[in-house]
Amino acid sequence: MTVTDSSTKADIGSSTDAGTPGPGVSGQQQKKQSAGPAWRSRLTGSAGSLGLAITVLWLSLIVLLPLAALTVHSFDDGWSGFWDAVTAPAALDALRVTVLVSVVVAVINVVMGTVVAWVLVRDDFPGKSFVNALIDLPFALPTIVASIVLLSLYGPQSPVGIHLNATQPGLVVALAFVTLPFVVRSVQPVLIEADKEVEQAAASLGANNLTIFRRVVLPSLAPAIISGGGLAFARAIGEYGSVVLIGGNIPRRTQVASQYIQQQIEVDRPVNAAAVSVALLAISFATLLILRVFSERTARKEQASR
Repeated sequence: MTVTDSSTKADIGSSTDAGTPGPGVSGQQQKKQSAGPAWRSRLTGSAGSLGLAITVLWLSLIVLLPLAALTVHSFDDGWSGFWDAVTAPAALDALRVTVLVSVVVAVINVVMGTVVAWVLVRDDFPGKSFVNALIDLPFALPTIVASIVLLSLYGPQSPVGIHLNATQPGLVVALAFVTLPFVVRSVQPVLIEADKEVEQAAASLGANNLTIFRRVVLPSLAPAIISGGGLAFARAIGEYGSVVLIGGNIPRRTQVASQYIQQQIEVDRPVNAAAVSVALLAISFATLLILRVFSERTARKEQASR
């Protein structure tokens, strides 16, 4: 009798697990149980569709529609008017100065930003938390304030005897100030997650510090360094506030594209200003697109190596 009851209970349990109604389970309850996952799936799909719709709507209102309006406005005089505005000698000079200075700033911050990130991660010293918080100050500080500070420090009345007002080195200093956090904050997390055991193994094999950094550390940091440098370049391309005072706005020498755009608006040439703005947008978008493609390829290579 015991054997029969045990086998009967086992049969009931197995039939219940297989989806057939067991004793005490009504057909209505069985339908509710089977319909539950499908209902939750539909709810999740509806929430996802709603989130996507909100995202597209918000990006359209904030980003896509203004950019589209600017692009259309830049062609009010036709393609020839757009081309003449972009290729005007003063516009080309402003774009040349902007790109040149931005490249120099990106290279400088790639080096110095990596060094700062290394010190913040690998070294312990008094005031480390203060320095770490200080790195983010350019994100919160109005850039015009940075220009005033730099002008008071490196302007005609410089207390340190360094005069960078109305010079391209002054532009470099101003743009380096506002773009440094992009490199530091890109490299710092990668350094924190770096495997120190590999460095220790290389040191145990007789490699010096320079070899360890060049052969072990730098390859793992390269994607973050390139990403931070690209972001710094894209930010420097469109910067205005930090250079408006220290730069001097001298045509063909220190006038950057953002200042040229303001000048065109002041002389009532909005179409020319829009055309140069579209050129800046194209440069920045191309930079960010290249960075995105590079990061995706790097991620795929890392997944394949695992």
